[in-house]
Amino acid sequence: MFEGSPPRLLPWTRQDGGPCYLSTDDPDSRLSVLADTVEADQLAAAEALLDDLPVRPPAPGADAQELWRLIAVLCAALRDVLRIAVSRGQRLPEPCDHGESRLCEARTCCRACRQRIYL
Repeated sequence: MFEGSPPRLLPWTRQDGGPCYLSTDDPDSRLSVLADTVEADQLAAAEALLDDLPVRPPAPGADAQELWRLIAVLCAALRDVLRIAVSRGQRLPEPCDHGESRLCEARTCCRACRQRIYL
């Protein structure tokens, strides 16, 4: 039903740092479910990291090595969240003009063209 779905950007990279993609129309495949789980874990880790950040900047004379470590961890979390946002944005369907929806195979679809409306 959802033929021709674009490849999904996965929430991890290859050993050389390049992007990994999954080409499937089955959102319940083992690799799709694994990617969903990794995305959820990455988002939870980023949220926990933000919750643990101090409200105020560090005092003058704070350990520079500790500050750089914190910056590196924040950058890694931001990189993960950005990859997830790009992946999910690429999988959003094009809107149709019919405006009526129904459930098709447990997904919300347009009544007229059966286009998937929500992931």
